[in-house]
Amino acid sequence: MTAIQLNLLGGEQTARTTDDWYTPKWIFDALGLTFDLDVACPPEGPINVPAARWYTAADDGLAQPWTGRVWMNPPYSKPKPWVQRFLEHGNGIALLPLTSNARWVLQLWESKARVIVLISVKFMKSDGTTKGAYPGTIGVWAIGDDNIEALAKLGKVR
Repeated sequence: MTAIQLNLLGGEQTARTTDDWYTPKWIFDALGLTFDLDVACPPEGPINVPAARWYTAADDGLAQPWTGRVWMNPPYSKPKPWVQRFLEHGNGIALLPLTSNARWVLQLWESKARVIVLISVKFMKSDGTTKGAYPGTIGVWAIGDDNIEALAKLGKVR
């Protein structure tokens, strides 16, 4: 990514269009896992992700090596390359919007990944403020036996 992040419509990101939102702590509490790497962390670093290491946009997580169990909550403005890398890596958990017209959703669905759909997720900013519930459906995807087992703690796994 460049220093100026772009939103889905191609303009400069603002507080309303930024991809930098943190995953709520309750998800990690329920999973009960520690991650080796957060591959798409906001610039301020992880607040809730129990990860030993992380990459921000400045690091370009897509260009860096991924090792161990990864956590991935990628930029929702351009998830496709992140999904492809996640599937290639084969060990981790990803939080992604479910979009019916996106090929990458079908690619995940047909892969060895397993999913539980979360109806309501309120993301937060680094200052602790929350955004209203995400307007679409969120899927939590897991690859790897331990990750799939942890995912079952959130609900029914497909």
